[in-house]
Amino acid sequence: KLASNENPLGPSKKVLAAVAQAAGDIARYPDSNAYQLKQVLAERLAVSPQQLTLGNGSNDVLELLARTFLEPGKSAVLSQHAFIVYAMAVQACGARPIVTAAKARGHDLDAMLAAIEADTRLLFIANPNNPTGTFIARDALLDFLDQVPDRVIVVLDEAYIEYSDGDDFPDGVALLSRYPNLVVTRTFSKAWGLAALRVGYSVASEAITDLLNRVRAPFNVNALGLAAAVAVLGDEAYLEAGRQLNREGMQQLETGFAAMGLSWIPSRGNFLAVQMPAEAMTVYQQLLAEGVIVRPIGIYQMEQHLRVSIGLAEENRVFLNALKKVLNR
Repeated sequence: KLASNENPLGPSKKVLAAVAQAAGDIARYPDSNAYQLKQVLAERLAVSPQQLTLGNGSNDVLELLARTFLEPGKSAVLSQHAFIVYAMAVQACGARPIVTAAKARGHDLDAMLAAIEADTRLLFIANPNNPTGTFIARDALLDFLDQVPDRVIVVLDEAYIEYSDGDDFPDGVALLSRYPNLVVTRTFSKAWGLAALRVGYSVASEAITDLLNRVRAPFNVNALGLAAAVAVLGDEAYLEAGRQLNREGMQQLETGFAAMGLSWIPSRGNFLAVQMPAEAMTVYQQLLAEGVIVRPIGIYQMEQHLRVSIGLAEENRVFLNALKKVLNR
């Protein structure tokens, strides 16, 4: 299963122990304010706990942002090929999504600036972007943020930031003091290996966070998820093992694609979008028959691409062999 950008390592042993202990108290409601997790996160990120909003995955936080700041008669700017939840959240609020054309499969920041209208209240950026894996360098992001009107809240989705390294990659949380209209969203579902437990969060100014927490439903993060998130934040070895596995797996898939003469989009996430020589949905169905699940991304206007999550070395090998077979390469 290489379809959902999950951590192929499985959960941290510290997480399993914490969940087992927390399970004895599941007849009680979880801490609605997530005090312990906020304290640990705040210390790790060097922010105040009053700057944190917890969600049932970062999707929940994205929807909170839309519900807080959008309504009929308002608009939000987003990019072609960007995470589909942005448009869904905007439309669910009766607001109008303004979608700008992608540039080299990534965000065209100049086009996004030009698309801002008088009724625009939110602007969504994914860095790295899902499903393309493209990213925005630090200097380009700073130049962009300098030009966004203060009345527009920029939502910087960093769901895959733990897989991104290099001096050119920006850390959104470090920019919050400079840009009060910036909101950074992150998740425990990817590098931290908690996809099933649904824990995400945003970091923003205390003013924005106060508004989000007025809209947020109580108990939106379950007790097992809270315990697991606290535990995994104390397991740096697990995080680094996942990063190393991702680097090696990325190289394994790129080498395999090159041997088959396939093109792919360089990625800063834990997945690759690879271009098929034929209609990708057909290849997807053929791979499914071979016991391999990947993600067709025609819904993102990328009908010839498949998105493939980085798996364990053996999973990557099985996928590459299956792809070679169905493409007759």
